[in-house]
Amino acid sequence: MLRFLTLILSLVAASWSLPASAQVKMSFHSFNGSVLFGRYPHTFVVLEGTLEQSGQKISENFGFTAKTVSTAILSGPVEHDILVETPKYIKKTNRHFTVTLSDSEYRKVKAELAKWRDAPGKYYDLDTRNCIHFVGALAKIAGLRVEFPDKMLRRPKKWLNYITGLNPSLGAKPVG
Repeated sequence: MLRFLTLILSLVAASWSLPASAQVKMSFHSFNGSVLFGRYPHTFVVLEGTLEQSGQKISENFGFTAKTVSTAILSGPVEHDILVETPKYIKKTNRHFTVTLSDSEYRKVKAELAKWRDAPGKYYDLDTRNCIHFVGALAKIAGLRVEFPDKMLRRPKKWLNYITGLNPSLGAKPVG
């Protein structure tokens, strides 16, 4: 009888699965760009996972860009937009590193996104408020060290590789 109870308890314990630890991962991506194919170098984030408190599934991505790409971006601020990429496009990009966000950090990321999206007037500036600055603001929320060297403000891949070097605890390698 004792062996039978032990067997039953073992089967119950084996089939009892604890809920997986909920978390949202934020991955940092760059796109090399191609003037020939109409896509300029760009950086953005991908958020995936599950919020711990609510169990809400998260699958979204955000980048900051000019509403209309034209030569006007070379002469000062222009209207801005938040760009959401398709899964097909994301597969063609460089994933540099991924960090885990708490529910609180995820909410802060979403609040920062809203500030950039809802800023009045012309908010995109190639040298002071571009996709790199946007992704940098989100990286800071995740606790990463972020700097914006002038020579990298139009080179997203090089900039994310630089951020990788500033944050060795990520355990990431630069993207070639």
